[in-house]
Amino acid sequence: MIVKYGGNAMKSLELRRAVASEIAALRSEMPVVVVHGGGPVIERELAARGVTSGFRGGLRVTTPEAMDIVEMALCQLNKQLSQDVGQAVGLMGRDSGLLRAEVLDPELGRVGRVTGVNADLLRTLLGAGITPVLGCIAVGPDGDALNVNADTAAGAVAGALHEGIVFLTDVDGVYRAFPDPASRAATLTRAEAEGGIAAGWIAGGMIPKVQAALDALDRGAPFATIASGMTAGVLAAAARGEAGTRLIP
Repeated sequence: MIVKYGGNAMKSLELRRAVASEIAALRSEMPVVVVHGGGPVIERELAARGVTSGFRGGLRVTTPEAMDIVEMALCQLNKQLSQDVGQAVGLMGRDSGLLRAEVLDPELGRVGRVTGVNADLLRTLLGAGITPVLGCIAVGPDGDALNVNADTAAGAVAGALHEGIVFLTDVDGVYRAFPDPASRAATLTRAEAEGGIAAGWIAGGMIPKVQAALDALDRGAPFATIASGMTAGVLAAAARGEAGTRLIP
């Protein structure tokens, strides 16, 4: 199982460790790969150094100066998360070409689109009983770092390993009539999800989450689940298809 971990589920040390303990518990049922971003940590480090970094189309405009800070912040967080999970090794996408990428758009600066995943290394670590914890910094054709959106990086890993993925976020799933909890969709096909976006009941911040899940399916993942990382016990249930919204081809 691939677990994409980030955002609000990282904001407090208590919640971060609670999620880490759930990942460790899930590992007793199946091998796990964790892919993480770190928006709140990156924002803090950029602000501390007086570096501004805006967004375009939901992606951080990453100058070379900002890229150095983004990589530093994610490397530090990566080691903390791998320690929290236990029996884990923290890696960045630059290590052994785990994530290879090309520049997505020159106007975004050092922002990348994943073109390849070193799946053999991930399988080797999993075979040794080690949980890979992967930060979303990729290596570009020039050998330098590229900042990759964590959702798309996780989807690329899921596709390369042909395994399911759970996107941990701050909502319980996709609602057909938000915010009515009774309207949560347990399962959505690709056609239903695309129809929901067109009809407007999938809207706002849920659109990029659903698009990331659809991208994971495009890359070869058999399913992609959107579930809350803010509630105890959700991860294992989401992995079994008993929580969140599972998107299928």
